[in-house]
Formats: sequence, C-alpha cells, structure tokens
Amino acid sequence: MLEERKNNYIMSIYKAGIYYGISICDISTGEFYSAEIKDNYNFPMLLDEIARYSPSELVINSMLADCIEEISKIKERFENVYITKFNDKFFINESNNLDLRFTIVDNNGNKIEDLKNRQLSVISINALIEYIEETQKTNLDHINKITIYNISKYMALDLNSRKNLEITEKMRDKSKKGTLLWVLDKTSTSMGGRLLRRWISDPLIDVLEINRRLDAVKELKENIILRGDIIDNLKKVYDIERLAGKMAYGNANARDMVTLKSSLKKLPEVKSILSNCKCKLLKKLYSNLDELQDIYELIEKAIVDDPPMTIKEGGIIKLGYDDEIDKLKTAQIEGKNWLVQLEADEKEKTGIKNLKVGFNKVFGYYLEVTKSYLNQVPDRFIRKQTLTNAERYITEELKNLENQILGSEEKVMNLEYNAFINIRDEISKNITRLQTTSEVISILDVIASFAKVAEDMNYCKPEVNSMGAIDIKGGRHPVIEKILGEGSFVENDTYLNKEENRLAIITGPNMAGKSTYMRQVALITLMAQCGSFVPATEAKIGVVDKIFTRVGASDDLSMGQSTFMVEMMEVATILKEATSNSLVILDEIGRGTSTYDGLSIAWAVAEYIADKEKCGAKTLFATHYHELTELENKLDGIKNYSIAVKEKGEDIIFLRKIITGGTDESYGIHVARLAGVPKDVTQKANEILRSLERKNILTGKQQEKQSKRQVEGQFDLYNYKLAEIAHEIDKINLNELTPIDALNTLVKIKEKIK
Repeated sequence: MLEERKNNYIMSIYKAGIYYGISICDISTGEFYSAEIKDNYNFPMLLDEIARYSPSELVINSMLADCIEEISKIKERFENVYITKFNDKFFINESNNLDLRFTIVDNNGNKIEDLKNRQLSVISINALIEYIEETQKTNLDHINKITIYNISKYMALDLNSRKNLEITEKMRDKSKKGTLLWVLDKTSTSMGGRLLRRWISDPLIDVLEINRRLDAVKELKENIILRGDIIDNLKKVYDIERLAGKMAYGNANARDMVTLKSSLKKLPEVKSILSNCKCKLLKKLYSNLDELQDIYELIEKAIVDDPPMTIKEGGIIKLGYDDEIDKLKTAQIEGKNWLVQLEADEKEKTGIKNLKVGFNKVFGYYLEVTKSYLNQVPDRFIRKQTLTNAERYITEELKNLENQILGSEEKVMNLEYNAFINIRDEISKNITRLQTTSEVISILDVIASFAKVAEDMNYCKPEVNSMGAIDIKGGRHPVIEKILGEGSFVENDTYLNKEENRLAIITGPNMAGKSTYMRQVALITLMAQCGSFVPATEAKIGVVDKIFTRVGASDDLSMGQSTFMVEMMEVATILKEATSNSLVILDEIGRGTSTYDGLSIAWAVAEYIADKEKCGAKTLFATHYHELTELENKLDGIKNYSIAVKEKGEDIIFLRKIITGGTDESYGIHVARLAGVPKDVTQKANEILRSLERKNILTGKQQEKQSKRQVEGQFDLYNYKLAEIAHEIDKINLNELTPIDALNTLVKIKEKIK
C-alpha cells in the first residue's frame, strides 16, 4: 500500500535542554539513520531535518512534548505528521545492546567503535527501536545497520526553500509534475526512485564525493551503449529492498519470491556490464555487487513459476525439491486414476452397469447404485445413505483409497507450507547481502538516470570546487525549459563570489522573469551538489552550505499571522542563519507593508547581507524599490542588474535577458493590461501615474542637495516628506482659497517640514 518511489519514515526526537538526538527508520526497507543537533540554532536545524525526511510519525520524549511553542511550530509546519509522546523510561543511554544487534557506521560507511560521545543519538535510537518492536510485534532482522551521520555533511535546506524551489512537490497541488524530481527522475526501479528523492533532498557539500558522482554520470553519458545496457537490465529488476524487508518481516508470499528470483536473474548481466567501467564510483559498485546466485537457484529449484496468492493451500513447491512432497503429490494425481479403476472393476464384478463413484464432504467417497439394481449389491458393500431412487455404499478398499487421497492433500499442504517457511527463513539469513545489492542497484539507477537526463536535455558537467564563486554561462531553469520545450528558454549568465559580486540587485518589470532567473541559479547549484549535470553551457559552482529563499507572499491567518509577519519571520531566519558560504534568494522584500516602511526594511536587509562582518552571503535580491540601485555606489560587493525590455509604442516585449545596470521602470500597468484588467482602469492608472511622476520632480531635486550631507549607512526619509507635502499642495483648489486659509496651510506645511 506504500508509494513505490517514496520512503515511509518514522522519526524519534529526544530533547535534552537545547540539544536534540534524532533517529529515522523506514521499516519497509530497513534503513535507519541517526544524528545529533548541537549547534547555535538547534530548533531551526531540527525543523530542517524533519523537512528532509518528511516522516509520517514523530515519537517524542516528555521534554519536547511539554515545550508548547516548539510542538505548535512542528504541527504548524508539518500538518500531516502524527505525533506520539513515548514513555521516558525507553529513552535510555544504553549502547551495549546496540553494539551487539547492529552494525553502526558513519557517513562514509566506516564502523563506529565507540558510542560514548554520541549519547543523544544512542538515546533516540533506543527509544525508536523499542517503539517499533512494541507496535510491530514481529521480527525486525532486516533492520541491521544504523548510519549515524553528521548534519553538516549535507547542504541545509529549510522547509521554505524546499517549498519555494519545488524540489519534490509543487506548492499548489503537492503533485510531482513540474518539480525538479519530475525532470530528473528517469529511474528504472522503485529503489532508484527513492534514492533519487533522497539525493535531491540531501545535496552534498563534500567536493570529492560530488565529483565522484559527476565522473560516473559523465562516463554513462558519453558511453551510450553502456548506459542503454544498464537501463535495459534494470527495468527488469523489482524492489529488492522492500522484498528483503518482507522476507525478514515474515509476510512475503510465494509470488514475492518469484519476483525476487526474476530480479536476481539480471544481476550477473549487470555485473558483467560494469566490469569495463573506468571511474571510481562505478568500479566500487562493480566490486560491491553481490550476484546472489545461491538465492536465485534456491527459489528457482523450489518455487513454481506461477504460485497462488496464499501460502497455506499448497501448489507452491516444485516437483523434485522434496521427496516426501513428491510422493504425496503423486498419490494425489494417481488417486484419481485409482478411483476410475475401482469403478470399472466393481462394475465388472457385480454386473451393475450404472454403478458410479461419488464424493461429498459429509461421507467422503461412496459407491452409488440405483434402486433397479439393488438385488445385485454384494454383501461386502456397507450401506451409508438412502436416497429416493438410489442407495450409497462404501467398501473397505474404497475407504483405504480415501484415506490415502484425502490424507495426502492435507499432508502436502502442511509440508509445502513448512518447506516455504524454511526457504523464507534461509533467504532472511542473507538479508544484509540483499540490502547491499539493492543499495548498489539504487546508486547505479540514479547515476544512469542523471546521465540520460543530461543527454536528453543537453546539460553540461559542472566544475564543483570550494572556491566560493558561482559562475554560470547560459543557465536555464530545468523545469520551465522542459515544459516549454528545447530552444524556447532564454539563457542567462550568473556570476556571484565572496568579494565584489556578493549581492546582485535585480530590478525590472513584473512577469519579466526575475523570479525564474533567481530560482534557476538556486536549482543549478543544488543539482550540481547532488552530483547531476546542470542546464547550462558551462558552470563553475563553489559549494554552498545552505540555500535560503524568501519568495512570494503567503499569510497564515489561522495562526494569526499576516502576509508581512510571515515575510519578516522568514527574513529573520535568513539573517540569523546565513553564512558567507550560503546562497540567498530574496524576492520582493518589504512589499507587505507601506511603501516607506518596506523600502526602509529592504534597504537595511540588503546592507546587512552585503556586510562581510555580519553575513556576506552570495545573494540575488529582486526588488521593485528602484531606490535600492543606489547601493551599488555606496557599498562594496553590490552590483545592479535588470531584465531587458523592448518598448513598442504603448506595448512592451519582455526579452527575458539579464543585463548589467538598474532600471527605474516597473511597467505594472502594462502587466495589468496583459492580465485582462478593464481598459478604463488601466487608462485611469496611467493618468494617476503621470500625475505622481510630476510631483516626484521636486523630490528628485531635493535628493541631489540632500545626498551631500547624508550620513553614510543611514537612509534619508526627508525626500518622502516633501513628496507628501507636494501631494497635499496639489489637492488645494486655489480658486476657492481665502487669504487666511492660505496662511494656515503654509503654517501646517512649515510644521510638517520641522
């Protein structure tokens, strides 16, 4: 009943003061992960980890359950998660039992010998195992390896970034179509589909590991025959990972075994194909791939090719596997022949021509004779039942045959069931081998998927390093490009670094493509760090530790939060957590409040992020506040860009091209016209716009004088006061104004200026 290409996780959280231990398990596949959160911003990091795994259920201790603020934030962000408060007595710091039962490894698969420094992890692991055993009431041998990972090994993506970038599901309808996963998922197996989702959710920050993946993708992209052979064989491999879980769980039937057999049949061919690969990752997959032919041969020898759904009604075991089952099956087949022979013999002996052998559940087998032949019935016939026009008899010989036939049916069912259970147990003993093989197949599947997408969509291999610069030539948005079709998307370049190009302020009209451009930079960076080729002609990606996005307006009225409040909370998170190695996408900061407030906040946020001492993150900042373009001349590291637009009479054409330099045109009324706003409204809007622009002339002249004495780093709001006064003067009807009214108005204006 589970979704094939998606994991179904349960997570335990142990809160100890300001620190957390977390453990995550997918019971259907046997995957088990654990981590400790001991940093400066622990609760936001916990929310990021919940977002990473998207568990169906959380098992928590009382300290977290009692923390109302934290629990309400978890419920608010993850509406569908079920939260269970588990008894604190099961959150225990006992590692001896873990060492005996599990192989405990780190991020790189190296065994962890000492768990003394990982107490938070140990406690959360113990609680989760106890909870799973208490609820499942069955064997959990397939959960045999626990990976205690370091959170800093992966890029941090908070819930907002995952939503805004639409990595695995659309914001609007939660569907897969139109997401990054939709573009990259050309996997052939369910296991590969799940791993691809994990890789996209957990981009790496280890340059060596990223380049290992990229080299493997390159080899499969360039060698079309090799890639085609791999994909053809993987299409016939089923979900070994979940089948192994079902074997250990004890709920696999004979059809599951046949499915497993047909998957294992392909492994020798896959291993043979990989034998000539040159890159490190593919060579490692070749050496780790266990062909499991002993298990294949066991199932091939024992289980029939088309078994029934149930395992208690027989018809599962092949002839030749077990002597006793063979004998009984022969008895079953020959029993019918014996009955036909018995009927013929009795007819001959007695002379009763219409004598026949019958069967019912009450009496078993019987001989039926019609009333007209009763005088020919011999004494050895024992009467069992009288009917209207016939009598039913049994004989000693018939009774013996009945015992053999019916006894063999029941016995063969029991023997087949026991034989099947033994075979299943034998396979369960090899669960670790099955899991290792499923991991190899999954990785190979994802690499092949990346290579196929790179070939089909003309992606390039990114050069990933730790230099801190993002240099993209001819970048494209992967999702929109796929929807539009090849050649329709306008390519754009991007250059961000830690020095002179830290913050790009992007101005330009609505609908011109600012949001698309910024998201494509984030997605290209994320794809490169997953190990995928990217939609560009050339890309050099300096690894980023976190991607933050503040995109679009959304309110949460049920939580009593306005659009602007949500916006400011998201900005606050970014300013607290972003580092000089982060990538920040800010779209329209400050638009949820009045113009002057919004502009002031946007200006201050831009200044803070640009400051190397305070933040210094690589940032793309789209805004309609054209005043922000002045920052390029005032602060280091800020550059102005805009979206090119071509005017044609009263119409405009969006060229979708990013060019250097700011713009002071919004074209909002043109966009309103495009959206179908009535002509009367857009004409009136144009009149009001021209009127407001006339008043701004005064503001512009004052600004020139004022800028000379403006204190650096402070934002001068005096100009906006003058604009307000100009607006009031414009409202005065001079024909109706008396001298005393004029004097009073002048006094008011003088007071405002003060």
